[in-house]
Amino acid sequence: MAPNGVVSGSTLIVSFGEMLIDFVPTVSGVSLAEAPGFLKAPGGAPANVAIAVSRLGGQASFVGKLGDDEFGRMLADILKQNGVSGDGILFDEGARTALAFVTLRADGEREFMFYRNPSADMLLRPEELNLDVIRSAKVFHYGSISLIVEPCRSAHLKAMEVAKESGALLSYDPNLRLPLWPSADEAREQILSIWDKADIIKVSDVELEFLTGSDKIDDETALKLWHPNLTLLLVTLGEKGSKYYTKNFHGTVNGFHVNTVDTTGAGDSFVGALLCKIVEDPTILENESKLRAVLKFANACGAITTTKKGAIPALPAEAEVLALINGA
Repeated sequence: MAPNGVVSGSTLIVSFGEMLIDFVPTVSGVSLAEAPGFLKAPGGAPANVAIAVSRLGGQASFVGKLGDDEFGRMLADILKQNGVSGDGILFDEGARTALAFVTLRADGEREFMFYRNPSADMLLRPEELNLDVIRSAKVFHYGSISLIVEPCRSAHLKAMEVAKESGALLSYDPNLRLPLWPSADEAREQILSIWDKADIIKVSDVELEFLTGSDKIDDETALKLWHPNLTLLLVTLGEKGSKYYTKNFHGTVNGFHVNTVDTTGAGDSFVGALLCKIVEDPTILENESKLRAVLKFANACGAITTTKKGAIPALPAEAEVLALINGA
């Protein structure tokens, strides 16, 4: 954390988008209907990234809208307890905080059923944005769920524009959740509609296949997603690690083998770690050996996050990450 909780523009990472509550079955490997009970797990990819950053000692702020209900206040408190600035949080009196019921399959992968009709995060309007927070970002991070419906879509585009004008690096993790989109084609079209604005893009292997229409996870496929303004493209490969592409070099960094319980938040943990290191030292983006070391660290963060249920409780502190790296 920064001294006295002061947030300065120089290293601030601002996450924009949704925060919600995942209801996770108490038993893995059963359908939602068969689950005997559920645990509340706060989540939402942009919020997870903010907490991941804070837990690693970085400065984070969250911009988004919650319901003016018990769950919304609980989520705002969780951000605060985790050292994330809430100056960009708004509450909607007319809509509820989003909920998602998550099925944990036996292999730790997930399926989702969402309650958002509409939820508060979807109702964020451009004129409600805290532009001071956005203007102070060194990195502005976002997903694609905030692009699905108006008015949130317009708020998202405005926030990106303001962050870019203020000199922030734009970081994009599409975080595909197909059940939330009207159709697969609409999801692909809208996710790619803001593609050329980002400086840093992270996709999973599944998202790479979805966006390119290819069933190969190779360099040729990944480079279909390259655009001329891009600084860094990342493809995460689960336990196999991650691939990286810049204008001048590309390669693969191996992952870590751990006992996977729940993959929720692993990608967010990876992104948070990467962004933390980039604001500390932006030359990482031009230096391959530095980038590889950072991606090894980020891979370790992602791996640790899969060893516990739920995203936020599983996000690691630096000491845990270094222990895994040094013990490997």
